[in-house]
Amino acid sequence: MTSDQTNPMKTLKGRSKIQYIWDYYKLPLIILGILLYLFGYCLYRYLSYKETILYTALVNVTVGENLTQALTNNFLLSQNLNPDKNKLELYTGLYLTENEQNIYHQYTYASRIKILAAIDAERFDMVLMNQEAFDAFSQNGYLYNLEMFLLQTDPALYETVKSNLVSNLFILEDNSIERQLDASLPYQAITEEHYYGIDLSDTKLIQNAGFEEPVYLGIIANSPRTDTVIAYLNYLLSPTVSQDQSLPDQMLE
Repeated sequence: MTSDQTNPMKTLKGRSKIQYIWDYYKLPLIILGILLYLFGYCLYRYLSYKETILYTALVNVTVGENLTQALTNNFLLSQNLNPDKNKLELYTGLYLTENEQNIYHQYTYASRIKILAAIDAERFDMVLMNQEAFDAFSQNGYLYNLEMFLLQTDPALYETVKSNLVSNLFILEDNSIERQLDASLPYQAITEEHYYGIDLSDTKLIQNAGFEEPVYLGIIANSPRTDTVIAYLNYLLSPTVSQDQSLPDQMLE
């Protein structure tokens, strides 16, 4: 028996050779392909991974590219963090409104689900919002009492923002469910009032953005990244922080 007869690979050519290889080495080739894919995927994830140092959201607020840059990568650079290895997650496209005539009303339900999921997963630290969103976050108990929070974490920062603290109501208990069953019942609620927001309208960053209404900042009550929250708040309040002037940013109307 010749060597060509014992090794068909020497006589086969073109498609016949490819078909022979596939027929006899199919399983090893599939396994090798899977291993190469997994190796490539893991390598890509390793090389492209960025650690999220903070989760911030814009609710009822739309910003342009310049302000987005100021709110994200510029903060990283201010903290001497490499944007290629770190990121600040900025949730956008979130809207909360009870006004059915508002063009963004259709997004309210999906936004609520996303907000609740992020809070439950502790992937929501700070929120920049308009008055309507501020009311919703405060009334549902999502925000820190900033007077207490800042006095405990950074008393000097509290003195800086004290005049810009904004109070709102937290609804401890109400009869909204009963009123759904009987609309004739008057609305009744037990509430507490605390400082849940900071009016950022006087900061250079927000002034340069051209908002026509106040922009409030709130800190999510279960945030596990309070040290970074304090650093971010100091950054936003810094008189040296600005954005290149472009088209005015917008707020839900």
